[in-house]
Amino acid sequence: MAALDDILVFVKVAQYESISRAARSLGMPISTVSRRLSMLETQLGVTLLRRTTRRVSLTPQGRDYFNECQEPLNLLQEAERVLTRTQNQPEGLLRITVPVVLGQDPFLEFLSGFMKAHPKIRIDLVITNVFLDLVAENVDVAIRFGELQDSSVVATRIGKNVRYVVAAREYLKEHGRPEEPADIEQHACVMLNAKNNEADWDLVSGRRKVRVHVSGPIATRDFNTVSTFVYRGHGIGLLPSTYCDERIADGRLIRLLPKWTSPPIAVFAVYTSRKFLPQRLTAFLEALTAWHSPLWTRD
Repeated sequence: MAALDDILVFVKVAQYESISRAARSLGMPISTVSRRLSMLETQLGVTLLRRTTRRVSLTPQGRDYFNECQEPLNLLQEAERVLTRTQNQPEGLLRITVPVVLGQDPFLEFLSGFMKAHPKIRIDLVITNVFLDLVAENVDVAIRFGELQDSSVVATRIGKNVRYVVAAREYLKEHGRPEEPADIEQHACVMLNAKNNEADWDLVSGRRKVRVHVSGPIATRDFNTVSTFVYRGHGIGLLPSTYCDERIADGRLIRLLPKWTSPPIAVFAVYTSRKFLPQRLTAFLEALTAWHSPLWTRD
């Protein structure tokens, strides 16, 4: 099969009826254009062009070949223009995966605002706690909490998440207040992503680290629900500071064990490569980095 570059040279010469004008259009030396034409004719075993000192014209076989080649080349060039445009403008389909904790109003409102700002971008949103294979699932970007295990992906850190041990006054009046991390194990807890309503909470204070095993009457998949049930007195919760700072300040929630927090949990935007990022992904990453999320604070 003839090389596409050689076919393109032939089509340009046929269109201009001149080797020199085609060479200028292609940005090639005249000698290179002539050599490629000769190589193409040799490979095909036909004479495509009649060359005189004044002009170049198509042979009957050359005319047939030109008619067959011109339209596919135009389609390829149009495909290249479309691809270049989508790389340089924020448009097209953006496939995003986020954990279940983000499948609630704050993130959905952020995404709504992003779509209104970029009406040519279409979104395919996958909400799951499963770490999808970005390449196999054709995912453009994932938001992930915690340290990353896959070293082959590119990760942009967009913030961090620190959680406080909190409870409602109503709960503490009835059940008392834990004085040490281990005391939490004797209390009812409201948990995120628990298994059989049991979970392990890691807490740190300076260089000290402890893990406490907790259980309780309700477990859920999002912090809105955790904060609601903690606020209503169903147990102790481990909530992001952004979810409970205001209620701690006005006294609706009490921060327990104030010297202890969760370890800082990094939040990342994860994608497959730094090279040739389409503008739709660049625009999303810029908006995500600028967003004041209730689930993390900026570094």
